Amino acid sequence: MLRGFYTAASGMLSQQRRTEMLTNNISNANTPGYKADQSSMRAFPKMFLNRMESLNLPVENKLTLPVSKNIGSLSTGVYMQESMPDFGQGAVTETQRSTDIALQDINSVINPETGRPGTALFTISNADGEIRYTRSGNFSLDAAGFLTTPGGHYILDDNGNRIQLQSENFTVGEDGMIQEGNLSVARLGIAYAEDPNGLVKEGDGLFRAEGGREIQSAYEMENLPFKLQQGFIEQSNVDASKTMTDMLTAYRAFEANQKILQAYDKSMDKAVNEIGRIG
Repeated sequence: MLRGFYTAASGMLSQQRRTEMLTNNISNANTPGYKADQSSMRAFPKMFLNRMESLNLPVENKLTLPVSKNIGSLSTGVYMQESMPDFGQGAVTETQRSTDIALQDINSVINPETGRPGTALFTISNADGEIRYTRSGNFSLDAAGFLTTPGGHYILDDNGNRIQLQSENFTVGEDGMIQEGNLSVARLGIAYAEDPNGLVKEGDGLFRAEGGREIQSAYEMENLPFKLQQGFIEQSNVDASKTMTDMLTAYRAFEANQKILQAYDKSMDKAVNEIGRIG
């Protein structure tokens, strides 16, 4: 019976964590460039149960031998193994702001190991000067004229330098070249992740590569795997209606495990207080 407590409790914990993940997706449904998280559920290893018995041998000394009889397998619960961002393209909407730049995947290469396409990302520098990546293109100019994210992180060019502009009167080509008037100022730093599952979310729309390594430049590829649109913004790829349905499913699963746990609790109460009681 105690095994049942643990199995039901693990189901409740996994559904609670899944609900928290889905709630975070819903709260970021209007966050530009946000990539929705997806959960992966996995069962704990099964237990194989055996019953120890005694076998009486037909001999004069009544010799008995211990034997093991296979009963079967027992599931020991489930857990949320991991959550991974979905790097599918979000809807692109027009804002007519020169500092809004939408990044679109167009020639992504399918990764032969994962069977999924790669993705392009803006290259930025965080507060500690470390290289990070983002899909959020709602930029702005700070007081010194540097192109920054809403969180104050600096946008980098293809040489890893900060991009400083005179004003918001600049243009960005589909290939990432930034021009002020007839002068080419810089080229937006665009990285390409062949395996997006190797990226780790850090919050504030930032990603980092596992192990602290840097991702290759998208400009090193034969065909540019991206296209930039100035005056547009990529919205989040959260499907609000599907996410709400998934939340209700997770909640019902949590409730079902909760009722099972209550049933086990009542059975345990009877076993302790009623069974074997002397009248």
